Order: sequence, then C-alpha cells, then structure tokens
Amino acid sequence: MTELKRTPLFPFYKQYGGKTIDFGGWDLPVQFSSIKEEHEAVRTKAGLFDVSHMGEIEVKGKESLRFLQKMLTNDIAKIKNGGAQYAAMCYENGGTVDDLLTYKLADDHYLLVVNASNIEKDFNWLKEHVEGEVELVNLSECYAQLALQGPLAGKVIKKINPDINLSAIGYFQFHQKQNLADKEVLLSRTGYTGEDGFEIYCDSKDAGELWQEILAAGKEEGIIPCGLGARDTLRFEATLALYGQELSASISPLEAGIGFAVKLNKEADFIGKSALVAQKENGIARKLVGIEMIDRGIPRHGYKVYANGELIGEVTTGTQSPTLKKNIGLVLLNTEYAKLDQEVEIEIRGKYVKAKVVATPFYKRTN
Repeated sequence: MTELKRTPLFPFYKQYGGKTIDFGGWDLPVQFSSIKEEHEAVRTKAGLFDVSHMGEIEVKGKESLRFLQKMLTNDIAKIKNGGAQYAAMCYENGGTVDDLLTYKLADDHYLLVVNASNIEKDFNWLKEHVEGEVELVNLSECYAQLALQGPLAGKVIKKINPDINLSAIGYFQFHQKQNLADKEVLLSRTGYTGEDGFEIYCDSKDAGELWQEILAAGKEEGIIPCGLGARDTLRFEATLALYGQELSASISPLEAGIGFAVKLNKEADFIGKSALVAQKENGIARKLVGIEMIDRGIPRHGYKVYANGELIGEVTTGTQSPTLKKNIGLVLLNTEYAKLDQEVEIEIRGKYVKAKVVATPFYKRTN
C-alpha cells in the first residue's frame, strides 16, 4: 500500500481536532469541528485552510509567454506583473488536462498553481511541449499554501501586520515578499470559497508557525481551522469547478461553464483551440447546470439524470447546501434539457426523484 503524502502542517491537525481522510493520495483533514460550522465561519467570519497539497510549477525564460499562450486557454499576455489569471489546459480534443491559476511574478517569470492530483501529469504535459528558451521547475515541495477566507480575513491579516496595504491588492492580484508573522510570503487576493479572502504562499518550513499565528490573531474574530469538507461545500455553492467532477479529460471547459477562461479569439493557437472553436460554432452538446430537488433526496456525484425515461446527464456534485438549506446539485446535461425550470429526474438508489433546473451560482456574496 502506498504511503499517503502529508503537508508540512500534518503535525498540527490533531492539536486542532482534525479528522483526516485519503484525498487523492494525501492525508488531509476533512473537518476540524464540523463541516457546517466551518462553512458558516467562512460565510460570516473567517476560516483557515491548509491547501499545501496544491502544486506550484515555475515557468521562466525569454519564451515563457509564447509557451504559456500555446498551453493555456486564457490570454496570458493580458496578465500584468502582480496579477493572477484563471485558465484551463486542454488536450487536442478539447478535454481538460487541468484548471489552474497563473501568477505573473515578473516579465518572463510565471508561477502555475495546479491541482494536487494532477501535479505530475501537468508537469510532464508541459515538459513534453516545451519549445525555445523556457525553463520549468516543479517547486511543489518548496511551497506551503494557507487559504484565509471570509469577510473578516483582511482584518485578521491587518492584526498580524498593520503595515500591509490590503486595499492595494485587488481581486486576482498579489504582492510578493510581504511580511506576515516575520515570515516572507506571497499574499494573493484569491480563493475557492466565493468569499473575499487571501491565499498565502510561504516556504514549507514556515507553514506551522504561520498557521498558529493566524489562528491566534483571529481568535476574537471567530476564525476557525477548516477542512476539505467545508472547502467543497463552499466552492460548490459558488459554482466553482472541481477537477475530476465538473472538469475532466472528457469534459471541455466550454461544457463545464468556464468559457470566460477560454479566449478563442486570441492569436496564439493553443492546444485544443480548434476542437473548442468547433464546439462553440456547432453548439455544445452538453452543458453544466444547477438543479434543485423538488422531491426528497440529495443528488450525489455520479447519479444519473433522466427526462421522459431517457438518460440525459449525470450529477457532477450535489449536497444539502448549508447556506441555502436546500438539496441542490450541478449536473452535466444534454443541452436541449438545460433551460431554466426544466423538470428532470435523478435516479437515487433505484428511485426516480424529481428536480428542476435553476440558475447558478447558487450563492453570490453581496458585500
């Protein structure tokens, strides 16, 4: 049996009551208190996540921009120094290799942040396609990443270092070499929860002290440590795609509803572009939509979806929404059935249970 990988924060989980599970080969906390309590804390106060399992790949060299334009669906030329951008990486047939963030550290110097289960696959895919003066380095072992998310996240950061100018860090922007608890960090206004917040990249050896400092500083604000369970319910309510569910080698970015990160009109001929252009021109056959249960039952990943006895799709993610208190799901449906208020049936343990198509995102913060 392969030994599970552990982040630098693993020794602290038990101290805070963390219950761990095997998540894609990593020994990670699913919860510390309860998923509902952690979810609520992020929506109303602040929560701290260990996301050090995510991968970091450095891309640098004179031809790094040209290389990334070929590899990624978004327009990398639009990123300014200190900016971040969401994109997908595709196969020739339009299926998704991964979805990721690109940070522009300097001219000809980028950092890609990729999904933990895809680190090796992504690095090899990038390496296979390198042309010209481009250097790739897998820095995943060197970095730890903490995500401080919620409406009070900024207040907690300011308590640790009042000199950090958070108003100068806009959404999808970052500042390098920031001092947080006497540690040098990259502070990014990004997240995976639908709330305001920050992702903090630091040296692996500094993660433990930072974790403790942030939790101590935010005690009055009600900050709590959070696990993968709440991270999933939060991103799901905000309709943020999860690789392996909403996105995969057989699901294109257009089908998954992240067309905003696919720039078909950019000059660069990125891998998968012709397949995605054809999908756009011919109309996508499948579409990711939200559903709300009419009858009792919770739609779960992999459940089949029917209309008039015909199989028309599959649930990618579903649960009882902690914020909305409704049973909802994301479903990849045949496009003809993807219109609002369309009634469908979910097969749950051999029974056909009614649901209807609803607007997404299910949750959007107002502040």
